[in-house]
Amino acid sequence: MTSMDQIIQRQLNPFDPVTLYTINFWQEQQSSSLNVDSIHQNIITNIETVLEQVAQEHHPRTLILTGDSGSGKSYLLGRIKKLFNTKAFFVYVNPWPHSDYIWRHILRQTVDCLMKTPDGQTDSQLLLWLKNLLTFQNSSLLKKITGERRVFIRNLKAIYPSGIYNPNDFFSALYYLLDTEYSPVACEWLRGDDLDEGDLKCLGIKSSIDSEDSAQKIITNLGIISAASQPIVLCFDNLDNIPRLLNGTLDLQALFNVNSSIHTHYPQNFLIIISIITSTWKQNSELIQPADKARINAGYFHLKPITLEQGEAILEARLNPLHSLAKAKPKSAIFPLSKEILEQKFPRGRTLPRNILELGRQEYEQYKLKLLNQTQNSQDFTLETKLATFKLIWQENYKKTQKKISKITNLAAPELIRMLQEVFNALKFQKVKTKLLSGKYASHSLSYQKQNQEPIIGVVWTEDPNMNSFYNTMNACQKVVNQKLCQTLYLLRAAEVGNAENLSHQIYRKIFQGRSKNIHIKPNLESVHFLATYHSLVNAALANELVIEGNIINMKEFEEIIFDSQILNHCSLLQDLSIVVSPDTQKQQKELDKNEIKDFVLNLIRQQSFMERDSIIENTLNQFVKIEHSTIDIIIAELEGENKIKIIAPTSKLDEQLVCFVPG
Repeated sequence: MTSMDQIIQRQLNPFDPVTLYTINFWQEQQSSSLNVDSIHQNIITNIETVLEQVAQEHHPRTLILTGDSGSGKSYLLGRIKKLFNTKAFFVYVNPWPHSDYIWRHILRQTVDCLMKTPDGQTDSQLLLWLKNLLTFQNSSLLKKITGERRVFIRNLKAIYPSGIYNPNDFFSALYYLLDTEYSPVACEWLRGDDLDEGDLKCLGIKSSIDSEDSAQKIITNLGIISAASQPIVLCFDNLDNIPRLLNGTLDLQALFNVNSSIHTHYPQNFLIIISIITSTWKQNSELIQPADKARINAGYFHLKPITLEQGEAILEARLNPLHSLAKAKPKSAIFPLSKEILEQKFPRGRTLPRNILELGRQEYEQYKLKLLNQTQNSQDFTLETKLATFKLIWQENYKKTQKKISKITNLAAPELIRMLQEVFNALKFQKVKTKLLSGKYASHSLSYQKQNQEPIIGVVWTEDPNMNSFYNTMNACQKVVNQKLCQTLYLLRAAEVGNAENLSHQIYRKIFQGRSKNIHIKPNLESVHFLATYHSLVNAALANELVIEGNIINMKEFEEIIFDSQILNHCSLLQDLSIVVSPDTQKQQKELDKNEIKDFVLNLIRQQSFMERDSIIENTLNQFVKIEHSTIDIIIAELEGENKIKIIAPTSKLDEQLVCFVPG
């Protein structure tokens, strides 16, 4: 075993800024070893009591969870999900793109989360919920799930003779959820996808869930029948990026309209947790109707700063894995930090969890640099490190996005358009407006100008497989062209566009083929990953959760970093829209991919200052799963030749070599 100083030189900083903030608890896997049970324990206990009330009485409960940025609201939601994994089903609801789409967004998020598999289970939340429901209602009913669909529907209609919206279609979807062959399509219907006629026929269902009213009623259905199972916890988080009213204030009223509607039905087995920054709540709460605020019937819970003893426990949990590697354990469980440093930094004896973690990062890094006889005083070096850290954060979020989004239709058209709108705003385009189309599919479109006086460009994004929907979208596009609302119209669609016999295809050809200046682009999944990653970081920036080198990055700074990093230049959809410059040849693309890996390796070493060669290779292979070990060796050699890094003891075995960053 080695000394603690050697371990610190070789290992990654345990307070890695890439992993210091938590957003979606279904994307972030919290380690139980890092939890400090005493932190916010009173709130956890109170929420458990509320959850038990919902389970017993089947009346919805709503609570407000407030706290300053960095107080651990999102992390606490993750802890609650993990602790009460067996008592309830958990749904994380992120910001909705338009207030007139909020019910459909909540339904989509609910079904998506119910399709997740809880810790220690083999079935998804949705299957657990359905099996619990059937077992509770009628033990013999579960035996009939592979039998006749009509018998299944008739049994459930007998159990629920009233109160269920569109029972034939709804119960038919539940029936097919239990059939592995048809369950994916049944889930797509339940989440509100606009299915084609063939899939609807297979499910024995008349039409898709295509309106706010129908989505609201399906959510009510879920609440009613879940009374026979376990509560569903709806967690609303990151509310600083929800739609805004004309006066610039957040449209929180839309959320509270939803909340009040849920409270008007019985039974309803929902616990609704609204997590919001304290200052955001104070600025906007007075704009909410008093009758809707009265529906907050489970109270207000505020996350207070933690004690230094609790902060010390956070540091100890992070450092313990490194201490266990040392031949002789340090006298202090938080070495290379100390209680004196904590007391000096936080003389009032209390602070936020984020501040503790940031102090840990800084002190650990300073100690590591001291071991290397280096300092970090150069302003230029700090700016470089800032950009390097951001690129690592981007890569980590991009990787999570890849796991979350397996196909373009995982996202609804309004969500895709909202993501494009955010990118266009960052690029300082003029007059970026949603709803270029009129009617039902308005939220599938936007328009913009690159600069004032330049032509107006329209974008329509639709992936609905239903040809009737595509026909209606094409009709709406034709109206835009006829009225000359834009000079160029882009259709973004990877799905099929029908054949010559379809009326929709005929309109499509007229608008987007031949000599038309309107263009059809087939977006790829990788481009959607770029847009979704950018969107997740916008959410973080607006919630004051994006921290780089100890600084909270606001939206203006975030957009500047995006511009400097040129990350979005790699998005092929933005290239096809002529927004960024694309590589000219396949060879250039391969070189671009290699440069991305090289950039990652350099940023990683720059951030850590000093690393084991094996650790560099391991982290890079985890980030880029399709590359070869030898490629990383070549990149390390190139970086050393460019005098950007230095290999310590180059004649040693490869697994014993250390690599040091060389400041420019």
